[in-house]
Amino acid sequence: MSAAAIAASLMMGGYAAAADLSAAPAYKAPAPVAAVYNWTGFYVGGNAGYGWGNQDPLVLFSNRFDRAGFDISGGMIGGTFGGQIQQGYVVLGLEGDLDWANIKGSSVVTPSILGAGLGATLNTSSSITALGTVRARLGIAMNNVLLYATGGAAFVKSTASASTVAGVPCGTAGVLPDCAGSSWRPGIAAGLGVEYGFTPNWSVKAEYLYTKVVGTGVSSDDLNIVRGGVNYRF
Repeated sequence: MSAAAIAASLMMGGYAAAADLSAAPAYKAPAPVAAVYNWTGFYVGGNAGYGWGNQDPLVLFSNRFDRAGFDISGGMIGGTFGGQIQQGYVVLGLEGDLDWANIKGSSVVTPSILGAGLGATLNTSSSITALGTVRARLGIAMNNVLLYATGGAAFVKSTASASTVAGVPCGTAGVLPDCAGSSWRPGIAAGLGVEYGFTPNWSVKAEYLYTKVVGTGVSSDDLNIVRGGVNYRF
């Protein structure tokens, strides 16, 4: 075999070997890491809902009457403000709100003192016209879903009025000197909720709150609240 043939054979073998080699793998960029939702920040928002419970109107007239509560119910709407910080899965914050309310009821009531009737029957109406709370919130974050428990102080504006149906009329000194009243009363609030962040700054929530409002004497009013809201976080 000539030298030229040998050289040609070697060249053809090299080309075949090169063709058998696999192509070098192309560079592949790492997959982007999904952003974790961040609940830290100050926020403002609005809320609206419905409340129902039991209220004693006579405590707004005098602290000497026996308990005489009846059912109340109605709507509410207002504003929310707060701030929170996230550490891992835990979210800790402080929230306040102030709502206008129209939670009301009425009933015929017979006032008594230590079980003894006063000889009067009253047509009585009562309402909660405003409600504010200041509460701590403790939550567990699952990315953009936040489950939380909350508790703190409540402040309730209660009003009541009555007119005599039978017996001693309102305004009678020593018996029924006053048949109208209005005051802010303190209490406690506690509940559970869930909040969903649908953008980095905006979120919606739904929550249940139980409030117990302490009056004078033996009176204490109970109120259940369910409401939804929307918050903007800075």
